[in-house]
Amino acid sequence: MSQHIVSSIAELEALYLPAPAAASTVKVAHAMTPEYRRLIEASPFAALATVGPEGIDCSPRGDKAGFVRIHDDKTLMMPDRRGNNRIDSLRNIVRDPRCAFLFLLPGSGTTMRVNGRAHLSVDPALLESFAVDEKAPRSVIVLEIDELYFQCARAIVRSELWNPARHIDPATLPSPGQILAAMSENNVGGEPYDKAWPERAKATMW
Repeated sequence: MSQHIVSSIAELEALYLPAPAAASTVKVAHAMTPEYRRLIEASPFAALATVGPEGIDCSPRGDKAGFVRIHDDKTLMMPDRRGNNRIDSLRNIVRDPRCAFLFLLPGSGTTMRVNGRAHLSVDPALLESFAVDEKAPRSVIVLEIDELYFQCARAIVRSELWNPARHIDPATLPSPGQILAAMSENNVGGEPYDKAWPERAKATMW
């Protein structure tokens, strides 16, 4: 198997000829542009990628469109809404600032990628500015932009992500309660967990 592993940049670039066309390179910006602002402000969902001593992490982040605030042309701010308190991404950011956002736009094939360096702010005024239903986040991820660019639509088109005919019936999948029960020898989760989830989520959304 080892003879089939790509182990150098030269091998990799030779494998992916021809070199990227201009459309793949001129789109990279190092500060916010009017067009990229419109895409980010329209997005209700982003994947957050971080790296730390234990490895990498990628977690989903979502809220109403525009939930990631464009503070200025070099800075994005993302509130850390309520979750499971594992704080894997936040642990990473505290120790290694490298961070990336991948924004999705429902109905559009275009996605937005932003790479940079982040820190966590607990400034009271900033936290309060992100409050929803009088509930402020406990921290805000502040990302200093290194580069940002849009991604072409091939992945979205191939996956038919926004095609309702391709949506999966949740009843055909294992539920969170079932997964937890299987992982804990029925000590956690199960049917009571699934039944309680809608009201629990409603009460703890923000």
